[in-house]
Amino acid sequence: MSQHSITRESDGHKGAFVIDRDGVRLAAMTYTTAGDDLLIIDHTDVSDVLRGTGAGKALVTAAVEWARSEQKRVMPLCPFAKAVFDKTPEFADVRR
Repeated sequence: MSQHSITRESDGHKGAFVIDRDGVRLAAMTYTTAGDDLLIIDHTDVSDVLRGTGAGKALVTAAVEWARSEQKRVMPLCPFAKAVFDKTPEFADVRR
């Protein structure tokens, strides 16, 4: 779907979906987990290098796909992620 290589980092209840290129972090969407079944997206940051490439939406999509595989719901508190959810009816199944 995307030309962006996205990885997920996790440290306890916090984590991020990130795009790194040549050792440089170009985009990150951070989240916190609450309980066993909730993923709260709290911030999205995309470098100017990737603006307009769909990198931000790709990060949100990666989070949604991971949440589905883990049977989690997603609460998009970050304004960017919330806007992506609002424009993407296919994500309604995981939205909380």
